Amino acid sequence: MGVVGRPRSRVRERAFWRARLEGLEHEAACALVGVSQHRGWRWVREVGGMVPDLREPKGRYLSLAEQEEISRGLAADLSYAEIGRRIGRDRSTVKREVDRNHVTRERRGAHGGARTPAGPPRPYRRVDARQARRDAYRAGPARHKADQRARRPKPTKFSGHPELVTEVQQGLELHWSPEQIAAELRVRFPDRPEMWVSHETIYQELYVQGRGSLRRELHRCLRTGRALRRPRAFTRRSGRLHIPPEIMISERPAEARDRAVPGHWEGDLILGAANGSAIGTLVERSTRFVLLLHLPERHDAAAVRDAMVPAIRALPAGLRRSLAWDQGSEMARHHEIRIAADLPIYFCDPHSPWQRGSNENTNGLLRQYFPKGSDLSVHTADDLAAVAAELNGRPRKTLQWRSPARALDQLLSGPPITGVATTP
Repeated sequence: MGVVGRPRSRVRERAFWRARLEGLEHEAACALVGVSQHRGWRWVREVGGMVPDLREPKGRYLSLAEQEEISRGLAADLSYAEIGRRIGRDRSTVKREVDRNHVTRERRGAHGGARTPAGPPRPYRRVDARQARRDAYRAGPARHKADQRARRPKPTKFSGHPELVTEVQQGLELHWSPEQIAAELRVRFPDRPEMWVSHETIYQELYVQGRGSLRRELHRCLRTGRALRRPRAFTRRSGRLHIPPEIMISERPAEARDRAVPGHWEGDLILGAANGSAIGTLVERSTRFVLLLHLPERHDAAAVRDAMVPAIRALPAGLRRSLAWDQGSEMARHHEIRIAADLPIYFCDPHSPWQRGSNENTNGLLRQYFPKGSDLSVHTADDLAAVAAELNGRPRKTLQWRSPARALDQLLSGPPITGVATTP
């Protein structure tokens, strides 16, 4: 007899999503909660990449016993506040329960059948709507309505509306955004509310698995082309460092701006195919001298630290004034680099590559040797040293046709370099 699988644990699923929101990668989050990566990806697909409700379900829904207490309280003409105190709920919870789940009964004739138009009309009597809902609430029918409302999946606006499905699909095939499609439908069908749909409903239909009204491949028509929605919380948390103000690039010594004093560096990574491999680049602002960091296996924070520290420590103390880097996660251990290499590190503002102009220009030159989309892990440390030597030996117009190697050699053979910046 086969092994009976364990039921899906909502506790583990919530713990998985909390770990993802804290910045853990998929593999690490799955390992933390003790599930396979396959199950983790299944949880992601089931919600279309959107973060589900992570609140604990304890006490969230009214039980049948609580609904019976509400029914008895209404029969005794108690207020919502008093009923709420008796069952330990807020008065607004009781009111919403009555408004949602009261049962509207059809007026009946004398023999129990539906009343016919024949016969004299009854005198008109104004009935208070609030009192009518209180009188029409019963625990049994209320439980049935709540259970029906909680069933999943729910039918969507697209269910049974092929005309609406066709209109939305045609808009997506024209590469219109869901918001543009929703606005156009209201303009074209002003008197047909059944043809109106919000842009969020279109996104839900594309992303959430199991709907089936819109073709799954239509997600390629969106701007991003994503098959899963990426929550904003991931974008805010993952790949971003907490940078204190004192190490932002605006605090870098003013002498680094005019390139008159050597020893100020700019750094970055150039990435290979599918971001699976990388090479670290360091460029000295004054001489444009290049150092390449060998990252054969990975390019996380630990690997970048282990490659950068010996490269920087091999430089004379006068050439270790500062390093500017972007806010990538590969510099998460910048404190360790700063201490081990005795090198002040400053971070650029987000989306500001011009603040590392020398490095950006050098990375463009390096693409002649390391094309985009190639596997950078196949290059050995000797290969990188040969490429760096070739670049450093190339005459540069900005250096009055001196090479970076010659310019650096002139600096090292001249008077000692003074005024080394202190570590912030």
